[in-house]
Amino acid sequence: MNYDVVIIGGGPAGLMAAIAAGESNRHVLLVDKGNKLGRKLAISGGGRCNVTNRLPIEEIVKNIPGNGRFLYSAFSIFNNEDIIAFFEKLGVQLKEEDHGRMFPVSNKAQSVVDALLDRLKELKVTIKTNCPVETILYEGHRASGIILKNGEKIAAKAVIVAVGGKSVPQTGSTGDGYPWAKKAGHTISELFPTEVPITSDESFIQNKVLQGLALRDVAVSVLNPKGKPLITHQMDMLFTHFGISGPAVLRCSQFVVKAKKKWNLTHVTMSIDAIPSMNEEEVKQKIIKVLKAEPKKAIKNCLKGFLPERYLLFLLEKSDIDGNAQSATISQERIRILAENIKHFQFKVNGTLSLEKAFVTGGGVSIKEIDPKTMGSKLMPGLYFCGEILDIYGYTGGYNITSALVTGRLAGISASEYASHLS
Repeated sequence: MNYDVVIIGGGPAGLMAAIAAGESNRHVLLVDKGNKLGRKLAISGGGRCNVTNRLPIEEIVKNIPGNGRFLYSAFSIFNNEDIIAFFEKLGVQLKEEDHGRMFPVSNKAQSVVDALLDRLKELKVTIKTNCPVETILYEGHRASGIILKNGEKIAAKAVIVAVGGKSVPQTGSTGDGYPWAKKAGHTISELFPTEVPITSDESFIQNKVLQGLALRDVAVSVLNPKGKPLITHQMDMLFTHFGISGPAVLRCSQFVVKAKKKWNLTHVTMSIDAIPSMNEEEVKQKIIKVLKAEPKKAIKNCLKGFLPERYLLFLLEKSDIDGNAQSATISQERIRILAENIKHFQFKVNGTLSLEKAFVTGGGVSIKEIDPKTMGSKLMPGLYFCGEILDIYGYTGGYNITSALVTGRLAGISASEYASHLS
């Protein structure tokens, strides 16, 4: 069977690429090794599917620290507002939540997946599921089709690779696309986990002293060897039995990985500022004022509500203060140390959970070898890449899915144009 465009992978990028190619009246095939399409979409955003983010393009690019600037050309053709209009045209009403995140009004990811599948049906895109691909065919210095694992050969004028990275492997992202890209001469930037919980062998973590404790709206930093912050994220965090997790931590994770590599470190220092709205002197003065007001009261009772109770008791101990001691007996020096710990509690981390446990894959097909205006390979005509297989990675919050949908759209349009020139 001959096709104009074959898309490998039925995630957000692949579905969008297939729709874009189908809208150009091309003969399109979408193949996926799983039994159903849109598996990663169906579990994204906690099962609600955060389809994009409504922040200005500049802000979106800032929230894609892994090569986000590469997307400027793509955004000039199809951007986050276009994604919103696209879904609303398909009958998926969207609503805006905190930090610009856009969700379906139904709160069901499945409604997004169903709308995309219905559109593919309308466009008469051929879909083959349970169809693992063995390799991509390159003949006469261009992509010319695919070979399935069962030996079947499928000819195509253009091939789009949208198989994802190596994170969340239960959705089918198991790194299949990297050897196909290498076969075409592409460089694969080193893969690493991003948006992933961080591990620590500190005794307070190993002894589960703070396990299960959530801190709200704290500033979490990754420090360089000189103690200066590489990155700070102010959001919620959580202490776990193996380290730390939660939104602020996931965003810091790629910087832990990069710091370990850059400075050849076994451990990286992180810091928590539990009260980002005040400086250290203000925290100290507030403590002094509270203690002066009730000199006979135990300090742990005086400072109740100042911090979550378990964290307060933990920092009192770290500051060498007996929580049961009367407020009047606490020295100025101990109060200064407590204020310092509240603002800069430092601890060591030794890495992250594995790539398979990450939400996002860092690294991938080098963007230096991809045309930003088409998502086409600069090395192999007729070959296109989109989504997480590319070395583009952002924070959670609708940024990665925006990148996938935008690059998918562009790859689908470009591949169908390329195929029409060959007709």
